[in-house]
Amino acid sequence: MSPPTRRQQLWRQLPFFVWLVALWMLLWGQFTVLAFLTGLIAAIFVTRIFRLPPVELSGRVNLWWGLVFVVEFIGALILGSLTVAWQVLDLRRQPGTAIVAVPLVTDDDLIMTHTAVTASLIPGSLLVEADRDRRILYLHVIGVRSSADLERQRRDVRRWERRIVMAVGSCAQLEKVRADAVAGGVS
Repeated sequence: MSPPTRRQQLWRQLPFFVWLVALWMLLWGQFTVLAFLTGLIAAIFVTRIFRLPPVELSGRVNLWWGLVFVVEFIGALILGSLTVAWQVLDLRRQPGTAIVAVPLVTDDDLIMTHTAVTASLIPGSLLVEADRDRRILYLHVIGVRSSADLERQRRDVRRWERRIVMAVGSCAQLEKVRADAVAGGVS
């Protein structure tokens, strides 16, 4: 297989370039022509000055599983917020905390990053470290009182990984998470 041409490389990086422009507009809280143009300039500057290795996308997007991910994520945000609020207001006991190590199934930096960000955005958990070589995420979680709670946290993070792979992962990654779900019972 021949290496990709310059045009193919630019085409593959287009989603990240668009994301940089959108991120710029979100950071400024403005969706105007001026914000778009300054975001475009910032994205060109960032991509030309800070050259990073190209990130290979799988080229596969499943809209159904993307929707499932978004709906579950919104539900987890609401439930996590209510749970943390209850733990703060419950004066009878302190919520337990722990650092939990979660080994991931897939061997892809982008999936690992998405999983880490998703787990960290849900109230009650925060990413402490990501061990890229061993594919392990370390999270600080609250509301842990037993080893069963730790296992539930691990299953939840692995379920996020599976949802992300189902939405945007490659066919090989999809097979890995499906096999892991069958072996481990992750839904």
